[in-house]
Amino acid sequence: MFENSQDVANDYERLFETEEGYDVIIYASEDGSREIHAHSFVLRTRSQYFRTEFSNESLVRRDGRFILNIPNISPQLLIKIIRFIYCGKTNLEELQESDILRLLIAVERFNIQPLIKSIQKYLIENKNNYVQQNSIEILKKIHQNNAFIVLQNICIKKICEDPQILLSKFNSLSASLLELLFNRDDLPLDEIVIWDNLIGWCRAQHRIPQDPTQWNNDEITNMERTIHRFVPLIRFCHISPENFAIKVYPFKEIIPNDLINDMVKFHMTQNQQFNNDRRPPRCSIDSVIINQNHIAVFANWIYRKNKFYGYIPYKFNLLYRASRDGNTTESFHKKCDNKGATLVIVKIANSKQIVGGYNPLSWDNSSGWKSNYDSFIFSFTDRNDLRSAKVCYSHGDAKSIGCHSDKGPTFGWNLNVYKGTWYNDQTNSYTNIGIPGKFDADDYEVFKVIKR
Repeated sequence: MFENSQDVANDYERLFETEEGYDVIIYASEDGSREIHAHSFVLRTRSQYFRTEFSNESLVRRDGRFILNIPNISPQLLIKIIRFIYCGKTNLEELQESDILRLLIAVERFNIQPLIKSIQKYLIENKNNYVQQNSIEILKKIHQNNAFIVLQNICIKKICEDPQILLSKFNSLSASLLELLFNRDDLPLDEIVIWDNLIGWCRAQHRIPQDPTQWNNDEITNMERTIHRFVPLIRFCHISPENFAIKVYPFKEIIPNDLINDMVKFHMTQNQQFNNDRRPPRCSIDSVIINQNHIAVFANWIYRKNKFYGYIPYKFNLLYRASRDGNTTESFHKKCDNKGATLVIVKIANSKQIVGGYNPLSWDNSSGWKSNYDSFIFSFTDRNDLRSAKVCYSHGDAKSIGCHSDKGPTFGWNLNVYKGTWYNDQTNSYTNIGIPGKFDADDYEVFKVIKR
């Protein structure tokens, strides 16, 4: 079968440019004086939008030509859309970034899916800085339309990577956009920061004073109605007892009584029977082995102070994944040496068990040992059950951390990898916590631990 589709596309593009035999005149509302000439047989064949327009019996005709008025679009963008309808081509490099976004939004009206996908791909791959710097403004315009879900997810990812973008424009956001963001597990903001900003946003909607003890009945009612839709999205169980008492409880008049009562009991007793919220603490973790719930546990082990579950004063940035970067000693050292504190996570092959360790120092290939009391090894017999976790801190001997050019991560001899095989020789650096003596790994990851 012989095909020559490119010649056909070129011919249709030439037909659009020459306007030969055109029978449609289109006016874009932003410039009513500019005429765009087209052919009805092309438009109705290639676009459901125009097919519907031409089926309208009341459509105006003048001198045998259809007259169309298309509102809320510039002639420049409309020409690009019609050109794509004719020949499947358009040049985005001619446009400013803001006009490309306007084009994307305009194209959705015409339901041209290939062009919607192409424009999103172009913005993501070629205008990354623009998307990064304007992620909030882009989301404001596209977040309620599933046709733009690819670009929407990229913008949300960039906000989660740098949540200060969100905080700097918090009061300018719509309620629907806030709901979208508050539903994210990977939004790495402390819950009390979200609550403080939400209260400020609600107050700004009605110009209500800051001190809740000074609110009158109308102001309490307005605040209660405004915050009502957001209350289920706040993870009160991950707010510290101190912050709950100082920053949440004073607003008890606008929070459901049963929720306030349960949270007071929970924070006083730390008894989970008073907490019906099983959502994890918010954090962003790029892992194929663990999730946010594990990060909350690791954070408490690293912090080593009596803090409530969900307190995460660290960021965990992926440095190395064996399946991605190469399961070799050389790859580990290239990615992880001299990076400061790290967390190592290992998924044991053909098992639910994960093991690993925390190194508060730096890895290197000096073929030496380092002593400290803050490193630890751990094991989850079942990675899906946090109750199966065990941890052991270094005894502080000379071989707490091993840095060897021929080995990967080495925690004493209690957990180390040599030529792709993991070992536990049960030495005195750490107490035995059930790590197998010899095993293979499905994968392992190393994260840089950064104090916020």
